[in-house]
Amino acid sequence: MKAILGEAVDWYVRLHDSHVDDATRAAWQAWCAADPRHAEAWARLEQLQCRLGNAPSGAAQALESARRDRRNAVKALVLLLGAGVAGWQGYRVSPWSADYSTRIGERRHLTLADGTRLDLNSGSRVDIRFDAGRRLIHLRQGEILVQTAKDPRPLSVRTGEGDILALGTRFSVRQHAGMSQVAVAAHAVAVRPNRTGQVVRLDAGYRLSFSADTVGPLHPLAPDALAWVQGMLVSVDWRLADVVDELARYRPGYLGCAERVAGLRLSGAFNLDDTDIALASLEDALPIRARRMTRYWVRLEPLEMA
Repeated sequence: MKAILGEAVDWYVRLHDSHVDDATRAAWQAWCAADPRHAEAWARLEQLQCRLGNAPSGAAQALESARRDRRNAVKALVLLLGAGVAGWQGYRVSPWSADYSTRIGERRHLTLADGTRLDLNSGSRVDIRFDAGRRLIHLRQGEILVQTAKDPRPLSVRTGEGDILALGTRFSVRQHAGMSQVAVAAHAVAVRPNRTGQVVRLDAGYRLSFSADTVGPLHPLAPDALAWVQGMLVSVDWRLADVVDELARYRPGYLGCAERVAGLRLSGAFNLDDTDIALASLEDALPIRARRMTRYWVRLEPLEMA
């Protein structure tokens, strides 16, 4: 089993590489489906990832290091997996790992000391740094919605790619791998990437993505883009693959779909607090079925494969 765990960790490292392509993702899905032991190993890795998101920082850094040092990360994670995911269940959220955090599938609403309202989406971590001259929210992982309170000190959100300065506003920020996404629901923000002097104003009703070097084009903000705050996912003529990617954020383990059904399009509203009901709705609406190898491994496939 150790060799299979090593393969699972190697896939994790490859999938989190900034240059990962569709062929690599397809090869990983084929590997998961080839043997029930592969699916079990991947589920254990996903469980460990969820546990370490709230574990003391020394352990959590093992997963993060996978993006920087492949060989050492593989060794470290195989040892952690070999020890058993259950061994991590005793950990509590460390106040030094993040000021506020959520587990996979959990959302949290906070009111900060200045009166700013902050919503954390599934699997998110933030640090709060307020002083006499500024208010800083450091988004380390996941997604947040910020509704600023009146205060003479400037408020900004920092991500791995840059800073977003609030201009009296309500806005969301999502941290992707090497990319940040900002959506403004009220007023405006100023986006400043780390490695450029460019500052871009983003007004209400629009969203954009940016890296440390570049700012992407403006896109209209969908009316239900922030429905996650109410525990809903609303899709309007989305590809099934995109719906599945979003639902996967709210459940531990692997959730994917076969390439043959990835392009099916649908519209609907799904309850994020019970993704099993959401999957059942997808099965009712489309010619697909959910194949479950374990509780933590689900793949949507064409109905004729049943």
